[in-house]
Amino acid sequence: MNLARNMTVSAILLGAFAITGTGLLALTHQATRERIAQNERELLLRTLNELVPGTERDNDPYSDITQVLEPGALGSDKPVTVYRARKEGQPVAAIINAVAPDGYSGRIGLLVAVRYDGTLAGVRVTAHRETPGLGDAIETSRSDWILGFDDKSLDNPRPRGWRVKRDGGEFDQFTGATVTPRAIVRAVFNTLRYFESNREAMFAPAQGGQEPGETIDDA
Repeated sequence: MNLARNMTVSAILLGAFAITGTGLLALTHQATRERIAQNERELLLRTLNELVPGTERDNDPYSDITQVLEPGALGSDKPVTVYRARKEGQPVAAIINAVAPDGYSGRIGLLVAVRYDGTLAGVRVTAHRETPGLGDAIETSRSDWILGFDDKSLDNPRPRGWRVKRDGGEFDQFTGATVTPRAIVRAVFNTLRYFESNREAMFAPAQGGQEPGETIDDA
């Protein structure tokens, strides 16, 4: 009887610990998820402002968005977000959340800011798993390599120049790491071409009085 009672008590205690632990884990996950989401939003806002400062626009690109779908050009089989900057109602720049799908360690998330005239306001990496000490030089905190896209366009350099130097182009690669910069150069060039072909549609207002957020399918 004592053995059976002890086993019952132990089972009850273990169950109570399990329930308590699960509850604490759920609460921690919820709190952490909200904090992570807030941090990601703040980082995105800072990056948008770096690429297109408030002096160049008078709207809020974070809320003036549309989504576009073109896997071949933008690197994702899901709609990607485009943040639109305007001044006095006129288009200033589109910040396109493109993807370089063929990085050395997988997909590389990008924000490619293209001015309405087709020149690049800048490029920033938003997510990657590239090798620390080699491929992570794409981060502004590690090097200024990504700043080399500033003010470039489809005509500057000419299409043949949109390669890393090892492939006969004009963009530097990293010592011991060519795949990563090659993937980003290709992705930025493809994004510029997509922008040139879809510029007007990208800045078109939403139809029917709805909020921005329509999807353009150029496939």
